Amino acid sequence: MRFALGRVVGGKVVIEGEPLEDGTAVTVVAFGKDEEPALTPALRAELSRAIGEIEAGDWVALEEVLRVLRS
Repeated sequence: MRFALGRVVGGKVVIEGEPLEDGTAVTVVAFGKDEEPALTPALRAELSRAIGEIEAGDWVALEEVLRVLRS
């Protein structure tokens, strides 16, 4: 997994940096024309680590967290 920033040009998303491979699944979070993404490189790294932990099964369900907090 990697993060890529880009802009819409001619109705298509143009990624900055190395292009993604054909067939790569993506999720797009759109910001307003005058907004900039608030994800600094440090925040992107932290998000990437967190997603890796989730993919590895290292997470706790919200219901379990709430159960512990209530006890």
